[in-house]
Amino acid sequence: MTPVSTKPDYATIREGLNGRSIALVGLMGAGKTTVGRRIAALLGLPFSDSDQEIEDVSRMSVAELFSAYGEPEFRALEARVVSRLVQDGPRVLGTGGGAYMNPNTRLMLKNHAITVWLKADIDTLMARVSRRSNRPLLKTGSPRATMKKLMDVRYPIYAEADIVINSPREAKRDMVAEDAVDALSRHLFERARA
Repeated sequence: MTPVSTKPDYATIREGLNGRSIALVGLMGAGKTTVGRRIAALLGLPFSDSDQEIEDVSRMSVAELFSAYGEPEFRALEARVVSRLVQDGPRVLGTGGGAYMNPNTRLMLKNHAITVWLKADIDTLMARVSRRSNRPLLKTGSPRATMKKLMDVRYPIYAEADIVINSPREAKRDMVAEDAVDALSRHLFERARA
């Protein structure tokens, strides 16, 4: 008897997307870019990072945009970029941590993408973000307290995502990506059955 493979069929997943994108949401440090690239490679889809696209369009870093124009103007630009990218699917899109907080962006993602929340605890997030100094929201007297406030406000909204994947510190990003693809396969199968 031939063993049955439990590995998801990537071509079937791509077909099941029906032109929709896969949008990764979560706080800074959750792994949206790194895991997103791996998901895209597994599925044979292009990957885009909304922060990188914003920097390419504006010819300024995210930190420079925050400093020059403030968060509201940055969020408006972010909403336009995310909308353009997600509708140019199918693709895997790593969104900025605040993108999903915008109700219009969230609705647009629900209509044009399958959303995947990469969820991580505060210790994991702080360990990851401490490697870089380019996080404008953490330029405070207590970055950990700021991160905790962001978690308190954003986690209930991120929980609206179609799929939730834990992104623990000890897990290799490849394993998180494989978990996400497995969950995506199940999600698409359940959706097709419904």
